[in-house]
Amino acid sequence: MFEKIPVEVGLTHEGERVRKNDMQVELGGPNEKEKFEIVRVSPADQIEDGRISIIGPDLGEMGEGKHYPVAIIVEVSGAKVEPDLEGVLERRIHEYSNYIEGFMHLNQRYDIWIRLSKKSYKKGFTSLRFAGEVMLELYKSELPIIEKIQITFITDPETISPLYAKALTTYEARDARARGLSDDDVDSFYGCALCQSFAPTHVCVITPQRYANCGAISWFDGRAAAGIDPKGPIYAIDKGTCIDKVKGEYTGVNESAKQRSMGEVNRVYLYSAFEYPHTSCGCFEGIAFYIPEVDGFGIVLRGFRDVTVNGLPFSTMADSTAGGRQVDGFHGISIEYMRSMKFLGADGGYNRVVWMPHETRERLKQFIPESVFGAIATEQDVRTIPELKTFLESHNHPVTSRWDAEEETGRAEDGSPRIPVFSGGDIPFTSGGFRIILKNARITADKVIIQPIKPGSPGGEHHGAKKP
Repeated sequence: MFEKIPVEVGLTHEGERVRKNDMQVELGGPNEKEKFEIVRVSPADQIEDGRISIIGPDLGEMGEGKHYPVAIIVEVSGAKVEPDLEGVLERRIHEYSNYIEGFMHLNQRYDIWIRLSKKSYKKGFTSLRFAGEVMLELYKSELPIIEKIQITFITDPETISPLYAKALTTYEARDARARGLSDDDVDSFYGCALCQSFAPTHVCVITPQRYANCGAISWFDGRAAAGIDPKGPIYAIDKGTCIDKVKGEYTGVNESAKQRSMGEVNRVYLYSAFEYPHTSCGCFEGIAFYIPEVDGFGIVLRGFRDVTVNGLPFSTMADSTAGGRQVDGFHGISIEYMRSMKFLGADGGYNRVVWMPHETRERLKQFIPESVFGAIATEQDVRTIPELKTFLESHNHPVTSRWDAEEETGRAEDGSPRIPVFSGGDIPFTSGGFRIILKNARITADKVIIQPIKPGSPGGEHHGAKKP
């Protein structure tokens, strides 16, 4: 099928990482503000079937080790292809791209991050046309409802800029469709296994009020995907019986998680970041992270380049959050989930959120209760935990009412026990010549102190997280 492609193409290459030292070129990613991918359903007479266009410098014209903006526009048509399928088809770009040897595709929508390895480049993968040919072939063979398809790659920043703004408007319109629907209104949820190549035990549960972590698949998208490809990576989940409405635990979700994670995940709380939180892949748009010193949550999105109030950048916390694990207090989330009435519903919702970047707070202004909006600190207000505590007290943040209750009783105001500050599915260490793994370990502490380690200092070689 792919005889003309100079590298291997197949499932075996899913989940491959291209590290910085092995990278020929990078498209999108954290160094580029404007990048996106989008699928559009267009009239058949406006599509030249099989056409691949490249606007801007191609891979062979890019400098080694450099980064460039990128846009991928896929236009499709067919008698059975509806606009409701755009988001579903769009997520397949991630899947199909990762079949290509040495071609790493991460994230989605306006967060895409692509790297080409030096090895694949030397084999002759010197044009984005090869990636387009792979996607054309896989779209047509796996989704026969597509009758015509054309693909455009753009690396010219001046061309991308106006199209980027239009893409954001399209994403917002899609997301808004599901906001009037509640989880109680439907009998089925949907699951997505597209990220299991990178996080084998991750099971994404998509409900009307809990978007996929990547922010790209809504409940309507899940329904459409399962309808056109019932055996595909997006599938229906029978809700079953509701065990806990506040935490969002359902028998059907638990059973599905157990099967899809090969027994590693047995219980899931859809609306809580503690005990049995929803697993996190690596394509999440943001992280809700617990700050034990103030018993509240911070929020950080992928694009935030500074360190957060706990002294850690997004990249470091992402390593603690991703991988398909259930980690108390580190919770991968999407922006649309942050707009939901169920957002961290079991943990106090926005009354428990104490810090987020200023840009994020403004973006979510209409969804954050007015009573707490001004009491949520940003990087413009505080830089350290002591400063955060003072800010919360001076602004009468609702979370401060929990502090006295915890000091007096050792329990939260609602009677719940103090929260573990760290947990992990597997915590390995070596002792006496044996490798010991603690399964489902939870570690608690009376106080947590986070100190930055400078390169060259004791332990400095382990500080931070390596970027892929």
